[in-house]
Amino acid sequence: MIGRIFGWGSGAETEAATPERGPLGVSLGGGIEVDTLSLQAAMAGTEPAMPVPTGGMMIVAAYGEARLDASTVLSRYYDSDNTILQVMSASGAPGDELLDVSIYRPWDSVVPASANEWARWRGPNGLIGQPSYDADGILFHRFWGEGAARADLVEFVEDVDDGASRRAIHQSCMLYARPLGQGREMLLLNIERDIDARAAAQGSSIEFMIGYGLMPADIRRL
Repeated sequence: MIGRIFGWGSGAETEAATPERGPLGVSLGGGIEVDTLSLQAAMAGTEPAMPVPTGGMMIVAAYGEARLDASTVLSRYYDSDNTILQVMSASGAPGDELLDVSIYRPWDSVVPASANEWARWRGPNGLIGQPSYDADGILFHRFWGEGAARADLVEFVEDVDDGASRRAIHQSCMLYARPLGQGREMLLLNIERDIDARAAAQGSSIEFMIGYGLMPADIRRL
């Protein structure tokens, strides 16, 4: 998880006197109110992979940004527990219209120890990118890419800043989802690698993130 690269932990404090970041215009150390009442209602009576987020105030410990294409910027607000509030916009500038909003939390993590283990996950016949993924008996179907063949992973570099340091994190990922109640539960399989040469020896990890979609009206800067 990206937070481990920076050394975040519960209760970590961040300097508040930093520029406004992303379309929400929130500084590091600033707060975001996240309302999950509609999400909880949509998931009522179901068995999610992990408890649905309760919402409330999120204190921003770090901000990450990546340009996905000519018209889309990915912005991520992290708290000290590695919850990610992810928003899509056209430029990532404060006040930009929110095109998509979702919230993710860590579920599991794997650090393959050999080339063979890595091939099992991301090789030509690897698990990540297949049409479906069985997560300990919970079946998710690929959300990105059509057809019965394995799909290429989506790759980008996210620049993450926690106020004390800035890192470029290369990510290769695939999104899976399953219908749940009146909504959808998402599983993001993400291979993370700090591309700083000094950190290369730490290797990569595969992160499993459970997420849910939100409406732009469900979040607001405090």
